[in-house]
Order: sequence, then C-alpha cells, then structure tokens
Amino acid sequence: MIVADLSPSELQAELKAGLYLRTGPVVSCIRSHSPLLAEALALHYAGHRIEPGFADFHVRIDRPANLRRWYRPQVLFHFDDTPAFHPLPADQAFPMLEWGLNWCVSNHCHQYLIIHAAVLEKHGRALLLPAPPGSGKSTLCAALAHRGWRLLSDELALIEPASGQVVPLPRPVSLKNRSIDIIRNFAPAAVFNPTVRDTIKGAVAHMRAPQDALARADETAAPGWIVLPQYAAGAELSMQALTRARGMMALIENAFNFDLHGSRGFEALGRFSDSCRCYRLDYGTLEAAVEACENLSSTPS
Repeated sequence: MIVADLSPSELQAELKAGLYLRTGPVVSCIRSHSPLLAEALALHYAGHRIEPGFADFHVRIDRPANLRRWYRPQVLFHFDDTPAFHPLPADQAFPMLEWGLNWCVSNHCHQYLIIHAAVLEKHGRALLLPAPPGSGKSTLCAALAHRGWRLLSDELALIEPASGQVVPLPRPVSLKNRSIDIIRNFAPAAVFNPTVRDTIKGAVAHMRAPQDALARADETAAPGWIVLPQYAAGAELSMQALTRARGMMALIENAFNFDLHGSRGFEALGRFSDSCRCYRLDYGTLEAAVEACENLSSTPS
C-alpha cells in the first residue's frame, strides 16, 4: 500500500494512530492531528509505501498542551515522546517534520557514513554535491532531478562503508527564498506545496520527489563524481578539476558522523573518493551548471 491509496479521511485517521512511512531504508512512525500536515503528506509522499510494524523512528508533531493551542498556535516535534526542538508556528508543521526526519537520520543511522550533500544518479553512478547552506546545492539538485538524473537525496548522502555504495533516501527537496521561483520556472512540471513564509530559513517550499526516484528507491549507486558547487550571481561558469584528496576532505568536512567510524570511516571515504572524479563548480546561471553536470556524465571515466 502507498499513501495515495488512502482517502483524505483515512490518511488523517492513520496519521492520528501512527503512519508507518518508508523512505529509502528507513521507516518512520509519524503521529499528528494536524490537517495541514496530512495534506502535505498526501501531496509529497503519495507514492511512498506504508509498512506497518517495525519503525526506526517514532515521531509526533502536535500542538503544545497549553494556551498556545488557541492563541498563535504552535507545533512541537517529539522524538520518542520527548520534545526535540523549540516549537514553531502551526503552519510550519511540514517543514518541521522534514527537518526533524533529517535530524533523526543524521543522528541515528550510523550504519552509514552520512554526508551533508545533495546526491543524484546517472548511468549507475552517484553525483555528490557536498556544500554548506547558501551554495545552491538544493537548487542544482532540484534542476538535475528534472533533467534525467535520479534523485537520491537533496540533503543526506548515505554511504555504505563496506561497499561504498550510495543508498537512496528519496524525499521532498527543500527550497528556500529565490530558489523556489527559479525551480518553478525551470521545471514547470515540478509539484510544490504552498510556500511557508517567515520560517527560521526564510520562505520555504518543498518539491515532490519525481516518481522515478521512488520506483528505484531500493537501487543503490556506485561512486561517480564529487562536485563542490558555489553559486554567485553573475559569475562565469568554471568547472575546475580537484585532486581526489581534496574531494575526500570535502566529504569529511561535510560529514555528520565521520568521527564515530574511526579508521574504518577514513578508509571507506578514501576508497570512495578514489573512485570519483572531483571538481569545484562555480556558476552564475542554473542552466549553465546543469549543462556542466551533463557534460560530466557523458565523459568516460
């Protein structure tokens, strides 16, 4: 069964009792009484599987049990029935869920090396875009996902230490501020929820993962490319080759749990970066950056 098999009333009832939602290798039991959250889940997770039984994470998003239930309503994110973050306005329930699920994975899925990176696949090989906020990685990721690349994740690259394979975690792509309209214009077929304004990250909207990403959610990808993107308005396109050592350092700098894996993690990232071609990508227009990535994928290793 997938989320789209449920009627709106059935989905709300399931969500109140506990919706067991699979995203890649993870099952999350999500509970909430928020109609806004139910609507967003119906939109963004329509093609995701529902798998009752065991859950890796038990999370709940609901209003606090105080006067804020009625006056400027808020929502809290609970992990195992314990509040994990400060409350946010009630209309930010879906962004809070997405941020919370990222937090769950990055803090608990230590069977993987977890890199803060967008990651896509073409021809069986993974393109990692490790970069800090503001670099344009999610915008470039969303664009590539609508130009023939398979979305694995816009936020978290999960690398199996032993095999070096990248494990898909296909979920909505989070876009902020100007990036929202840029991708709306770049990919008119992309599906978005209404923009949520005045969050801690500004205006936020999520783009639904393409169906191909969900259909192939069990299909891992081999190492391919490490590209360090940097957007700057008006910048000329530059694709500069980097050493594999610099590519490995970029992975380490953006890793969530590298220290927990010790020498095993160091060796795994070394093998991974040795299997990749590494570049720094400076760009001022999205179309030019997409074309540059396309050229990479068509060039023999």
